[in-house]
Amino acid sequence: MNIFSSLLSSPTQAPQVKKQRRGIEIKSEREIEIMRQAAKIVATVLKEISLMVKPGMTTADLDAYAERRIREMGATPSFKGYHGFTGSICSSINNEVVHGIPSPKKVIRAGDVLKVDTGAYYQGFHGDSCITIAVVEVTPESAKLIRVAEEALYKGIEQVKAGAYLLDLAGAIEDHVKSNGFSIVEEFTGHGVGRNLHEEPSVFNFRTREMPNVKLRAGMTLAIEPILNAGSKYTRTLSDKWTAVTVDNAMSAQFEHTVLVTETGYEILTDRSKV
Repeated sequence: MNIFSSLLSSPTQAPQVKKQRRGIEIKSEREIEIMRQAAKIVATVLKEISLMVKPGMTTADLDAYAERRIREMGATPSFKGYHGFTGSICSSINNEVVHGIPSPKKVIRAGDVLKVDTGAYYQGFHGDSCITIAVVEVTPESAKLIRVAEEALYKGIEQVKAGAYLLDLAGAIEDHVKSNGFSIVEEFTGHGVGRNLHEEPSVFNFRTREMPNVKLRAGMTLAIEPILNAGSKYTRTLSDKWTAVTVDNAMSAQFEHTVLVTETGYEILTDRSKV
């Protein structure tokens, strides 16, 4: 979840190389199996929400549903109460980039670009994922933005394997996004995920020298999450101190998966096609 990842680190607050490497956890087989279950809960909830969303619902409706389903499956919502956040999901609509707070006053309408981000905490470990939903029929421009955002996620994931580097996936994401004429939000990053909702390393979606180019090892678990804007890459935060919006009111889209690094490649733990 890019959600809250800025609370872990940001391009302007880079930890030292030694600290970052020392802080990256390699999960054991037992821990990976628990994370598979946490991630499956997240994937299930997001798949169900994607099928149930319709105009006239509120983001509070989605939040209540997500919390109920997460708890029914034996987990607790990762986001609820995190640094004071009140929802079990982040629900960000149209020009809202991330961290949208669910509300009974936020009515979902036809043509909306709806980002739903959620996490589940299960037996000591978190799963984390985000989808962007085209509500009924969106504009061709919005449809392209959503498509490219999802493609960018998978372009990044395809670079993941033991021995690869974080900037390999960052570069793949950046190249795909820019070749399609969109901008990458740089103020928020992906992150490690596991025992904590946000762990090292920071997972950038663009090439940068601000952070160490970490070499991937089998057993790392990463939340990879490109965020694309149709206009400017810059955002501002609303008075609620959570919701980030585009500075030019352009549309924004985001996708995220929790991904396990393996010796030969990767495993998408939050794969919705398997639930």
